[in-house]
Amino acid sequence: MQEATIKEVARHADVSTATVSRSLRGLGGVSPRTAARVRKVADQLGYTVSPFASRLASGRAGAVAVLLPYVDRWFFGELLGAAEQVFREAGFDLLLYHVGDAETRQEYFSFRLLRKRVDGALLATLALTDPEISALRNLGVPICMVGAEVDGFHSITIDDVGAASTAVQHLLNLGHERVAIISGDLNQPMPFTVPQDRLAGYRAALEAAGIPLDPGLEAQGDFTVRGGESATAQLFGRKRPPTAVFAESDEMAFGALRTLARLGLQVPSDVSVVGFDDHPLAEYFDLTTISQSVRDQGRAIAQQLVSALVDHAQVQPAHIHAPTSLVIRGSTTVPGSLLRPARARSAARNKPTNSTRNETGLTKTERKR
Repeated sequence: MQEATIKEVARHADVSTATVSRSLRGLGGVSPRTAARVRKVADQLGYTVSPFASRLASGRAGAVAVLLPYVDRWFFGELLGAAEQVFREAGFDLLLYHVGDAETRQEYFSFRLLRKRVDGALLATLALTDPEISALRNLGVPICMVGAEVDGFHSITIDDVGAASTAVQHLLNLGHERVAIISGDLNQPMPFTVPQDRLAGYRAALEAAGIPLDPGLEAQGDFTVRGGESATAQLFGRKRPPTAVFAESDEMAFGALRTLARLGLQVPSDVSVVGFDDHPLAEYFDLTTISQSVRDQGRAIAQQLVSALVDHAQVQPAHIHAPTSLVIRGSTTVPGSLLRPARARSAARNKPTNSTRNETGLTKTERKR
């Protein structure tokens, strides 16, 4: 049986071939009623749009590039999974680039970016240099950013500085003064926005409270469980360890909890711990954390890119601000130094005195008689 052609669909629907193409590819410029009629005729004739022909007709590659600093971290896996679904449903292939070291990053932005033909690009939490921004602009395609804002590019961000400050302020409000932080590597060759912003929020909260900054209470954990373990061991090897720890990710917080357990310290009576992200396991570990919806961010920025690709001329770069919130669970409480006097006072109130009757109902004075 011979396949129907676009000309046959156009003749039966009484429209032009261009209208058939736009209707079946979901592009603008066609009334909903006409588009519905075209789709109905195409279904009746068994006509489907060839992805290759569609790309040739539109001048598109049918693919978007996604650049990630990590591919083995929970945050980036969640983000990529949500974005990929949006791109797939819109008919775009995804080209994944792991720019996890300085050499790969330089290679990509110097010539691989220009050699690979893509319709748009999505970059996650990368602090771009001026030459990198210029290279992206020279592509002449829509660019979307997660975790950073660049003029002329679409973006979605959370307030990393403010959210980190909120986490630390929660600990300060409980009475903690020696609050440590487990952050990412600020000296890594690949600029990464999150560690520097969350560290800035930590420091801002302490300075606002009039608490001097102590470099000995800042450790690096590489955003992994193992990194959180190592950083916590470093922090609690000091003569004056912290009474509370803020980890820039829940994964590092999980590592902190593991090391504290090995050291025989109780959470939260000995040490309070706060994470960041609201990882699915955070509730299991009863972890107080800053919550953000990573999958919602991935979907929102991918939809923004798809909208820009469908009708580029009518979509202005948008900056979306995603919300965060503090979720208080059982890993935080007042410092142990404040808990102990309270417990002592409670014990004193309940301690028997000379005038307290024993099980026989007689006081010590009555028994002497």
